[in-house]
Amino acid sequence: MFDDKAILITGGTGSFGRKCAQILLERYAPRKIIIFSRDEYKQFEMGRIFSHEKYPNMRYFLGDVRDKERLYRAFHEVDYIIHAAALKQIPAAEYNPFEAVKTNILGAQNVINVAIDQKVKKVIALSTDKAANPVNLYGATKLCSDKLFIAGNAYVGRDHTIFSVVRYGNVVGSRGSVIPLFLRERAKGVLPITDPRMTRFWITLEQAVLFVLDCLERMVGGELFVPKLPSMNIMDLAAAIGPECQTKIIGIRPGEKLHELMITKDDARNTIEFKDYYVIKPDFRYFARRFQEEAGTPTPPDFEYDSLNNPWRLQPEELRELIQDL
Repeated sequence: MFDDKAILITGGTGSFGRKCAQILLERYAPRKIIIFSRDEYKQFEMGRIFSHEKYPNMRYFLGDVRDKERLYRAFHEVDYIIHAAALKQIPAAEYNPFEAVKTNILGAQNVINVAIDQKVKKVIALSTDKAANPVNLYGATKLCSDKLFIAGNAYVGRDHTIFSVVRYGNVVGSRGSVIPLFLRERAKGVLPITDPRMTRFWITLEQAVLFVLDCLERMVGGELFVPKLPSMNIMDLAAAIGPECQTKIIGIRPGEKLHELMITKDDARNTIEFKDYYVIKPDFRYFARRFQEEAGTPTPPDFEYDSLNNPWRLQPEELRELIQDL
């Protein structure tokens, strides 16, 4: 599917974009991979790893998803877009709410409109577990973004652009993750704990990329894909990383949840379960003909997918194996 295609990744210099570019280059023969981001230094650093000399199909475009005119140039003759650009830090979004809205909501709207105008075939947007029943501004902006991308299918008309969303949990080792923090702090012998009851879903960077690429191939437009993931209690996480360390309770941060939710009870009536993932279908009747329910199993009306009651628990030895390369 990705051979001889032009693939653009917004926010492509982040952890996801770098790993996605690596996998696309190793496993496929894309015509172009375009890294679209606003940080010239990160592009410079990424360009040293994936240089144009070694990978002549790599391109680096400076730009911001807030800038609609720049998106028109960048999306020209692009086949697929993976929208990873976002302001993701919860405290920063709480303190700078208008900036989060401009990037995460208005930027999403720009991506949708320009992708339709430039006749991009498929657009898949990355979401977060924090978008389900959000309690912080970051989650609220990502929920709004999710709704925009799903509804974007209704604006296409007879053109061929389709939009879908992928929602997953915390990425092991990503910037801002608690795991790199624990790895740094364990040398001091004390690990900071926000709340000992806290649980989170976990996914590796490679798993996230492969799931997104799989969904990009599978999507028919309008779906919200949710992978089945293990979850882990924060105290078990601390014990797995620094078994010899003490812990210090520092209190939960503003806008933070004790447990993360990926599928709400209200979404359950539109959710189909597959072996390794769930699909939340859109409410729009317009999209109904795209889905074949017999391909999966409808979830019970009171179904809820959260990190506390998730039966799949990540074991300490499994976590150690996942983080050994960090």
